[in-house]
Amino acid sequence: MRFLPARACALALVSAIAAPQAHAADSGEVNVYSYRQPFLIEPLLKEFTEATGIKVNVIFAEKGLIERIEAEGRNSPADVLLTVDIGNLSQATASGIAQPVHSAALDAAIPQAYRAEDDQWFGLTRRARVVYASKDRVKQNAITYEELADPKWRGKICIRSGHHVYNIALIASMIAEHGEAWTEEWLRDVKANLARKPAGNDRLQVKGVYAGECDIAIGNTYYMGAMLTDEKHPEQKAWAESVKLLFPNSDERGTHVNVSGAIVAKNAPHRDNAVELLEFLASDRGQEIYAEVNHEYPVKDGVPWSPLVKSWGEFKPDPISLDDIAALRKTASELVDKVGFDDGPSS
Repeated sequence: MRFLPARACALALVSAIAAPQAHAADSGEVNVYSYRQPFLIEPLLKEFTEATGIKVNVIFAEKGLIERIEAEGRNSPADVLLTVDIGNLSQATASGIAQPVHSAALDAAIPQAYRAEDDQWFGLTRRARVVYASKDRVKQNAITYEELADPKWRGKICIRSGHHVYNIALIASMIAEHGEAWTEEWLRDVKANLARKPAGNDRLQVKGVYAGECDIAIGNTYYMGAMLTDEKHPEQKAWAESVKLLFPNSDERGTHVNVSGAIVAKNAPHRDNAVELLEFLASDRGQEIYAEVNHEYPVKDGVPWSPLVKSWGEFKPDPISLDDIAALRKTASELVDKVGFDDGPSS
């Protein structure tokens, strides 16, 4: 496999990568497999290289990297996997491609709720799963996840597939809070309140609110920042400006929070450099860049939120460990199928 330097990463599509090469343990390099898009992490990797002199070689892909590392086995050149969602992080560890990292710097920077108990994965940014509510049609300024099942929202909710990892994690958090039987009934009632069959990404749910197809949509917080600043799709700014963010349960147990994160590959040829990269990403400077570029929340306490993210207001995060969420993902997926959630409200 041929890696490209971070500055050339926009061309680094997995399908275009050459066949694997022997990888000598060059102390001045680190090889990164990334599910995260180039524009999101290029600034971080560039600054890491400037600070340490370690060259970062990157490939990007939307899917298949976990399986690729697993297939490469002991010959894998991967040092670090960057990904999103506890589902992908738990899949990576369950696949046996991660190794534990015991680092005082990571332990100090990342709260226990956002890293694995066995130190095989580490959260690097946080995102909240919130309600995007119409400014014109929704007068209330607070909501709970439980309230999404209230008949007053009949025909008024837009959401992407229940099987998407973001929603599976949310449903798992409801199981953790209320139990499986209660969550099944809740999910049936939320399904009955849908405005349409679940489809599309989080941005398209907000478009549904803008277009009047629904009054509220479920989505991750950083999409608000993405829509407001996306120069390639200026029409999305109007979508974002038509809604307000409501942080469910913020006055109670807290709003469901997920992470983007990383693992160090089990057979990392540059392990020390891989750990140094993770420590940089969790440092004050790394967290500041993440917060500014990605419109996400730092995992490290005390690092300021970007002005745009701060403008959305304060909220209380649900303190549940993401390891506990990961353990309930299978049950959550089974409930989505059991109630026929993705079939839509009329089924």
